[in-house]
Amino acid sequence: MTHPHSTVICLDLGGSFIKLGVMDAQDRLTLLDQQKIPATDWQAFCARVSEMIAGQHNHFNSQAAVAISTAGIVAPQTGEMFASNIPAFHRRNLARELGEVLQRPVIAHNDADCFALAEALAGSGKGHKVVFGAILGSGVGGGLVADGRVITGQNGLTGEWGHGPITLTEVTLAHRRVRVPRQACPCGQTGCLDTYGGARGLETLHQVLHAESASSVEIIARWQQAEARAQQTIEAWLQLVSEPLAYTINITGASRVAVGGGLASVTPLITALNDAVQRCVLRSTAHALVVPGEFAHQGGMVGAALLARQALSAS
Repeated sequence: MTHPHSTVICLDLGGSFIKLGVMDAQDRLTLLDQQKIPATDWQAFCARVSEMIAGQHNHFNSQAAVAISTAGIVAPQTGEMFASNIPAFHRRNLARELGEVLQRPVIAHNDADCFALAEALAGSGKGHKVVFGAILGSGVGGGLVADGRVITGQNGLTGEWGHGPITLTEVTLAHRRVRVPRQACPCGQTGCLDTYGGARGLETLHQVLHAESASSVEIIARWQQAEARAQQTIEAWLQLVSEPLAYTINITGASRVAVGGGLASVTPLITALNDAVQRCVLRSTAHALVVPGEFAHQGGMVGAALLARQALSAS
């Protein structure tokens, strides 16, 4: 049985990099290393992780567990990973097989779920019974925590508010209706919020509305400078994103939505999103519903460590 405050080795696995950190007994996370991920070769991936951990061995003991926050979905019944952007462990039981290589306990979970748990237990959702973690990064993702536990639904899918044919087909700009065509999504459906809601989606939306290419950073900067086209794009974005987020809140009963991902770093944007959501939910609140997360950059690693402690303490 693992002590609830044991030191935990933390890995964040994305399509480009492996980040290695450690959470100590005082719940302090320290980033130790970052290297390019061998994304297509299982043996090379295992070798890279082994080398990274061995290179930092003085920060933890030989029994320390490994907590992984990763892109992709973990099937709750089998532990099988579905991570098409990281073929090295796509359709493998990452936790079991990597644990055999490392000779350590390994816990692996979806990065959005890990972020949500970090926010619920130690971040902007602390003290709230139901917390929704909304990822607004390059795309849209989410995770749900209730009573301090990640809710893992069918096939490992919970809180995926970015997918499904849910986007509006018209928005109101300057008292006129403007058509917004539904976009094809890489998930195979058409009309997913993911196609407009994240940073890349914001760029797509700007192109649709104005036939102009601009980065999300440029669009937001111009919005903050009150440039007319950017203001219209952000107004349309707020309409497209606030309604799905509002009914996500209505369905889950979340009293706090912690936002992670790159767009969460723009506080005025998240404040505007909160105002739009408050107008759409069945019952608005005096406190902010939608706020920037406190673990925007390392929430996955923090949440993975907390999840590993929960799992291993109970085993």
